[in-house]
Amino acid sequence: MPITADHIRATVAEYTDAHPEDKHTLAPLGDLLDQGADVTSRKEFRGHVTAGAVVVNGRDEALFIHHVALDKWLTPGGHLEPEDATLMGAALRELIEETGITLSVSPVQATPVHVDVHPIPANDSKGEGAHWHADFRYLFRTSGDQAVKLQEEEVSGYAWRSVDAIADEVLCSRVAAALR
Repeated sequence: MPITADHIRATVAEYTDAHPEDKHTLAPLGDLLDQGADVTSRKEFRGHVTAGAVVVNGRDEALFIHHVALDKWLTPGGHLEPEDATLMGAALRELIEETGITLSVSPVQATPVHVDVHPIPANDSKGEGAHWHADFRYLFRTSGDQAVKLQEEEVSGYAWRSVDAIADEVLCSRVAAALR
């Protein structure tokens, strides 16, 4: 069963209960849901939902991947798929697809550690206009050293780095707080 608007609304409500300072940044998502937009579809070019995973090992290092298309080091994540039933499940699927990590991965908390709303520039080669993503980022822990098998079409490298290396200040501080 695909992710529903009700699931997104409930997740946003739980998240903003914990982080009321983020209500204003999530308002455009609420507006689109109120209009009946399918924000789970990457074809919704006003804006749509994506899911990301911050996975931390036993040494409190976060896994970063080198994203081929963007030529940037990021945490795993991406667009929702029709088979995704929950936002957390989508984040975990993206983690597994991009890194091959499957063993001993568990969520640190049930709600996203951060929801980042950010603009995406137009991509003429894909026929996509400028839009925004609401990236629901979930925090996971893994025990032991995991073998990483990269999805080479999208990812060209990986590195375990200090949580402090997370560039997004809000995400970095929330991950650090959740790990305390």
